[in-house]
Amino acid sequence: MLAGEVYNATDPQLIEELAVTRELVYDFNLLRPSEKGKMLELLKRLLGHIGDDAIIINQPFRCDYGKQISVGKRFFANFNFTVLDEARVTIGDDCFIGPNVSIYTACHSTDPVERNSRQEWAKPVSIGNNVWIGGSVTILPGVTIGDNVTIGAGSVVTHDIPANVVAVGNPCRELGVRS
Repeated sequence: MLAGEVYNATDPQLIEELAVTRELVYDFNLLRPSEKGKMLELLKRLLGHIGDDAIIINQPFRCDYGKQISVGKRFFANFNFTVLDEARVTIGDDCFIGPNVSIYTACHSTDPVERNSRQEWAKPVSIGNNVWIGGSVTILPGVTIGDNVTIGAGSVVTHDIPANVVAVGNPCRELGVRS
């Protein structure tokens, strides 16, 4: 799965890993907002890497495996952050994620017979440093977003976005270089 090869989504080992992660996510989402220490403790158990300094993920948060997610220093994600991390998701330092943002790595066939076989593959997502992802953005499998980028609210990011730009729309396009 992590190598980008086709895998069976109903593999018993994967189903078990998903179940363990769902329990941790459930516990995280039920914590009181004042329980910051417990939140950080659960996130450290859940995510593959957490950078130094403050990390805030507002509840609710959802992910598939968690351990494929790496976030850098001073990370902030607002409400309803969803990450389908069948492949690695790497997010740099000083990144801010708006509400209702989704990052997808899982890929499915458009052929219904193939899709119903539960054979899937996954492509990693990489987000650079100093990136702002506006509310209700969807980032699709295999996308790389460069450093110092702003993605406008409601965008659907279907392809790589170079560093130092503002990009918006569906599909997401560069508006121009950041001044």
